[in-house]
Amino acid sequence: MRVLVTGSSGLIGGELVAELGRRGDEVTKLVRRPAQPGEASWDPAAGTIESEKLQGHDAAVHLAGVGIGDHRWSDDHKRAVLDSRVKGTGLLARTLAGLTPPPKMLVSGSAVGYYGYESDQPLTEAAPRGAGFLADVVGAWEAAAAPALDAGIRVVFIRSGVVITAKGGALKKQLLPFKMGVGGRLGTGRQWLSWVSLDDEVAAIIHLLQTDAGPGPVNVTSPQPVTNAEFTATLARVLRRPAFMPVPNLALHGLFGREMTKEMLLGGQRVLPAALEASGFTFRHPGLEDALRATLSEGG
Repeated sequence: MRVLVTGSSGLIGGELVAELGRRGDEVTKLVRRPAQPGEASWDPAAGTIESEKLQGHDAAVHLAGVGIGDHRWSDDHKRAVLDSRVKGTGLLARTLAGLTPPPKMLVSGSAVGYYGYESDQPLTEAAPRGAGFLADVVGAWEAAAAPALDAGIRVVFIRSGVVITAKGGALKKQLLPFKMGVGGRLGTGRQWLSWVSLDDEVAAIIHLLQTDAGPGPVNVTSPQPVTNAEFTATLARVLRRPAFMPVPNLALHGLFGREMTKEMLLGGQRVLPAALEASGFTFRHPGLEDALRATLSEGG
């Protein structure tokens, strides 16, 4: 299979490219720099792309975008988060739609932020869009893929949860304080965390490339979401450290700003992978403790 991948230098993209290579698939990386062999170059902000190098692929996986939780949510950062997703997805979708023939499938990045941040109810792909900045971003992000859908490309939106890995992301940021014994829940700890191990995130993408799932959204999350308090207790148990220092709301507001704190840290979603399980996917790490032990034994 010939697969085009954007975001190949990121945490998920790098692992995906490596796994596709191990399987014997041919990968073309779409990169924002001068292209090397096996790569094509693009600039979503400028609207340029080496479309001739995209010809002949069976599928595309689109994972590129500015990190949502990397900085405080200033107006400039929020604009960069939105633009990187909408402009990049739109450019890629239009380009793929114009190829002869176009690829059969586009797996396009998305997020559980689509569902908002205030519900305690279990949420499947049938749930409506929620409220807030993240929900608005994801709605616009998915809508930008319309040209590919219109061209008959099967588009699957992977609404991913928080990816659990000691190699980076949210977990890596938390390891030092927890290892020092000063970790704790955020606020009340009652907010839900929909998560997925990095192994299962990559395996789910490859599974979707090989099945007839979609078109439409697919939640890529563990079937066992947890509350922040449960996550905290489990991480502390795995590390054999206490976790008795909760971070109060006021401190979070000071560090991250009110909007980011409300949506990302004190809000959450209880998301279930209904479509993914219905397609026959089996999770390697359905439970949090097993996922934490596996990734920490590899790189923690």
